[in-house]
Amino acid sequence: MIKVGDTLPSATLQEYSEVEGEGCSIGPNPVDVAKATAGKTIALFALPGAFTPTCSAKHVPGYVQHFDDFKAAGVDEIWCVSVNDAFVMGAWARDQKTGAKVRMLADGSADFAKATGLTLDLTGRGMGLRSNRYSMLVKDGKVATLNVEAPGKFEVSDAGTLLAQARG
Repeated sequence: MIKVGDTLPSATLQEYSEVEGEGCSIGPNPVDVAKATAGKTIALFALPGAFTPTCSAKHVPGYVQHFDDFKAAGVDEIWCVSVNDAFVMGAWARDQKTGAKVRMLADGSADFAKATGLTLDLTGRGMGLRSNRYSMLVKDGKVATLNVEAPGKFEVSDAGTLLAQARG
């Protein structure tokens, strides 16, 4: 499992952007993790799935709500990563009104989740291999803090915990 001090694994996530210019949808677009994190501070949180109850009611809204606080703490971008396809993440972004506050990034084949060692097997619940629920502060591609939830919990990966670490 990835730990504090490690470099994020080489991976490509996908991002669906709603519009470019005159209302033309674009995407999905590849996001090279190494290139996208270089020289930046990223508040990254991952979760089992888009439109799931805890993720939609608590996890994403907390990060959207605290966007300005994260910026004031020196965070360049907030990323939400989930094992879903880019179109689902785009629809969820609309539903959650993330706008330019949270980048909704798809890990469709769970490659990033597998590479970090932070997977969650929900096959028994009909969801297949997913990402565990966690948050991390990433500085220039390296893990500065890591908060991994116990199964079924939502106690340490919330926006408030990561924000306190960003202010550190």
